[in-house]
Amino acid sequence: MRRIVPLCLAVLATACGEEAPTKEEVDAARETVERAVASAHQARGALEALGILPVYTCGEPRRSFVGRAAEGVHARYACATATVEVRDDVTDAVVMTFAEGGCEVHGLRFTGQVAFLYRGGEDLMEVHADLRGLAVDGHTVQAEVGYGTCGDETRVFADVSGSVPGREEHRFHIDGRVGMRAGVPVIGGSELVLDGPGELVGPGGTDRLTLTSLLYDVGQYLPKTGTAVLETAEGRRVEARFEEVLWRVGKVEVTIDGKEPVTVPIVR
Repeated sequence: MRRIVPLCLAVLATACGEEAPTKEEVDAARETVERAVASAHQARGALEALGILPVYTCGEPRRSFVGRAAEGVHARYACATATVEVRDDVTDAVVMTFAEGGCEVHGLRFTGQVAFLYRGGEDLMEVHADLRGLAVDGHTVQAEVGYGTCGDETRVFADVSGSVPGREEHRFHIDGRVGMRAGVPVIGGSELVLDGPGELVGPGGTDRLTLTSLLYDVGQYLPKTGTAVLETAEGRRVEARFEEVLWRVGKVEVTIDGKEPVTVPIVR
């Protein structure tokens, strides 16, 4: 009987997912999570660009709004200028150019140029930002971000791709959206909630990525809360859980294939 009880406990522990991952598994998972975090940071930066200009006010004539928005840019950001361009009968653009040294915006450094396209009228407005000429924290991205407002709903989106910062042999694509929360500005506030699917592509293949409720504070690299789940090219499932107590010390809880969770540091 003494031999059977420990064996049963071991079986139960394994069945409950308490088997500890190996050091090799932890090291590989940490590197995968670091790539996911770096990619999500770029998507977050692209979305933060929308907060540079005020959100369109429903009912205001489009041309009046873009003129007022452009005039307020230099007062808000001394390191940026803005001009208005009339594209066609239903589209106006505000083109922003940042000083050579860049601008600090929502805790991120923007350099280059970004064009905001306003298409529509007082009852329905679509805003798209062309970020191909913009660098976020020194990294360029291929991104289409924007929002639709007025009418029945407000939606915010970001389709972002590029090289993973610091890991140039890897590329990422994130089809992101901003989570809506009562009482919190959709864009331009002190917090941003990022959701959406994506993928990481590298020499070893493609990892599928799902971001759920990543809550960012202005100026912070790691999300404060939320999860990132990766289905790796090697067939593993890696779940990164961000928690406020760990966020403050630059760490994240990682679970590999349902095994015992481990806490790892995330290097930028």
